[in-house]
Amino acid sequence: MVESARPRGGAQRIPRPIDHEIGGPSPWASLSADRLRLSLVEVRARCAALPEPADRAYRTAASRDAAVLVPVFESQGEARVVLTKRPETMPSHRGEIAFPGGTVQPGVDATPEAAARREAYEEVGLVPAAVDVVAALDPLGTVGSQFVIHPFVGVIDQPPRLRRDPREVDRVFDVALAELLDPAHYREERWTVPSGGGLPSHELVVSFFELEGETVWGATARILRGLLSRLVGVEEGSGFTGGAG
Repeated sequence: MVESARPRGGAQRIPRPIDHEIGGPSPWASLSADRLRLSLVEVRARCAALPEPADRAYRTAASRDAAVLVPVFESQGEARVVLTKRPETMPSHRGEIAFPGGTVQPGVDATPEAAARREAYEEVGLVPAAVDVVAALDPLGTVGSQFVIHPFVGVIDQPPRLRRDPREVDRVFDVALAELLDPAHYREERWTVPSGGGLPSHELVVSFFELEGETVWGATARILRGLLSRLVGVEEGSGFTGGAG
């Protein structure tokens, strides 16, 4: 899926505090360029070596379970990941870049993984039988939408033919992991946000990936940062106890 080059970054709504601070470099900033290029074979092998997911997700009494699929395939020897852009008509996360996914539906989805597969098929036409789920990642909680998101990495052996559901997806595209791992395309900010309920405010480390014409941030960026850090063998650091998005 080749598109003409556009400026880095997009028009996503980012509710940053006025007193936000610039954060540090990417966790992989010190690695050589050859370590930042991954094949599908390498992604599969490194995902197989990941530990079982640790559920330390932020939850409230109103939290609901959701699941997303992180679909990875290979083109010209490089691993690429599928992303979507949410329509402006959605009730939450309007215009944001996201993985295919949605709410886990009791009575419909036997597991969060089943929900991720179902939603990926409904949103972008990714046939469940074509996806080999090679890793479950740590669940994470969102503050604004009060979801606990269960991410699953799904490997696809052939470049997929995707079709979007226009009700749920404004755009579907893919990006090379090497592009996401380019330190020049990553930045982070430190936000001080209120905890609510009379509790002291706390600090968040918020990650951003600047793509051509789009900015990935929020829960999607948190998932990407954690996965990419593990794939290239570096510690992702702190800042993930809460979360924007």
